[in-house]
Amino acid sequence: MEPVTERRWRQRGTEADAPSLTRLCRDLGVGPLTARVLHGRGFTDGDSARAFLAAGLRDLPDPTALGGMATAVARLVRAICGGERILVHGDYDVDGITGTALLVENLRSFGAEVLSHIPLRLRDGYGLSAAALKEAAAQGVTVVLSVDCGVSAVTEARIARELGLDLIITDHHQPPDPLPVAHAIVNPQLPGETFPGQQLAGVGVAFFLLVALRQALREMGHFSIRPEPDLRYGLDLVALGTIADLVPLTGINRILVRAGLPLLEQNRRPGVRDLREVAGVRRVTAGSVGFQLAPRLNAAGRLEDAGRGVDLLLDREGRETKALASQLDRFNQERRRLEEETLQQAIAALESVADQADQSIVLADERWHPGVIGIVASRLVERYHRPTVLIALEGEQGKGSARSIRGFHLYQALAACREHLEGFGGHEFAAGLSLAGSSLELFRRAFEAQARQRLVAENLIPEVLFDGELLLAELDAAAVEDLERLAPFGMGNAEPAFVLRDISARQVRLLGEEHLRFTAQQDGYSLPCVAWRLAGQRQLLDAPVDLLVHPEFNEWQGRRQLQLRVRDVRPALGTD
Repeated sequence: MEPVTERRWRQRGTEADAPSLTRLCRDLGVGPLTARVLHGRGFTDGDSARAFLAAGLRDLPDPTALGGMATAVARLVRAICGGERILVHGDYDVDGITGTALLVENLRSFGAEVLSHIPLRLRDGYGLSAAALKEAAAQGVTVVLSVDCGVSAVTEARIARELGLDLIITDHHQPPDPLPVAHAIVNPQLPGETFPGQQLAGVGVAFFLLVALRQALREMGHFSIRPEPDLRYGLDLVALGTIADLVPLTGINRILVRAGLPLLEQNRRPGVRDLREVAGVRRVTAGSVGFQLAPRLNAAGRLEDAGRGVDLLLDREGRETKALASQLDRFNQERRRLEEETLQQAIAALESVADQADQSIVLADERWHPGVIGIVASRLVERYHRPTVLIALEGEQGKGSARSIRGFHLYQALAACREHLEGFGGHEFAAGLSLAGSSLELFRRAFEAQARQRLVAENLIPEVLFDGELLLAELDAAAVEDLERLAPFGMGNAEPAFVLRDISARQVRLLGEEHLRFTAQQDGYSLPCVAWRLAGQRQLLDAPVDLLVHPEFNEWQGRRQLQLRVRDVRPALGTD
């Protein structure tokens, strides 16, 4: 199988006429470039654009509108007031780690007696742990509260009932049929759910539970004898988990992340401060969270014990945070080594045996670590643009991670292959699974059949979206700073991207083996460019080219310089 080389460039929305742009600029106080981006993304009138730009915590919906919330809150109120012991059961990714820390910290501030459990990936696997439930019952726990897991735990919910545990499930993953029988299930993805935040991360669902719980406790006078906690100070954890889980940064998620990023910047938690130090994060943005902080927290769960991430975030005194942050950084270095090794093995397998006509990738290997196959699957999707499943084999069993492309709903496809799986769960673009080694080839065939049924040729060509065509002269520091009003950028709210036509590249040089630096010139104007992983396109720069770029500021050694980050390059042959 060969890597994809063709990419389709497509403009978002339609170009606005001059009067429309003038109105947006006047009504919002933004520059013409920002107005163009807003219009192209569907914010064509002042009211909708203003709501997007100014969205704040006051715009959050009533948490009691979430199904199951009233039942969950009532049981937790009874547990807190009755001195019952509560177990918070999380997951080993950043969403689960931050959700666990958020619940433990605030439930304790409400006066609850709280224990926590994060499963070990290699020992326990994904989701609610039957062993943890049995241990909790032996420790006198009466209520188990899950975060970022549980909606597919039919067997574990039955075990909880047999142990006399009241199980409250908070989750955001696609629900199966049948659902587990629990005391309450709070999940915006449940059938018939009308809550406006259906794309919440697990930590976001946990935050809304805490808001509803605090309101119930307030109404019964609970805080007349103890300080009432300000839940806004937990939004740093909500932002961290939401960005890391790659949910759309629109609507409610945008509000939560906008409020949480400044708290991360303030280093209110010693653990965040020390994690930033080892990661070299000078300024906190959605990008630095996603690419520098989150991977280090994730590394604990991928290779060792994700509970260390919870400890790092909950340590308010900072006694152990430097050591924990350094340990997480070492885990991340080892994770990157394993990731690169696994990637090269997967590429070798694909280039030697895979059929170019295949519309999916399913690979399995006994050498692979289950903690890194999800990341490698994402990189294979980038390289080959095919739905991808990687499976780490151990004996007769396999644990898999899957990633997908637009047009192929991963969870639905796995559901159609369920007869060959022992378990699965996830979302449209990411999922996990387990299967017997003897079922591998049957699953491979069934998954490929689903890909052929659901995908058309157009789906197999990567699509790169941009916000309009510009002249190089239109990009100055003021215009790019104004674009920052659209942040935070991430899934669902991509960084603004533009096409520059008929550009001359000057002073082209390699950065390492994979990257390029050069200067873009057009009609007497020039800007420096960096092109990550585009060294293979070096020869194109010997002639005029069209560039698809993200304008940004490069900050280094106290200097701040406008530059263009090149996403794609092609010969200057006019409009695609």
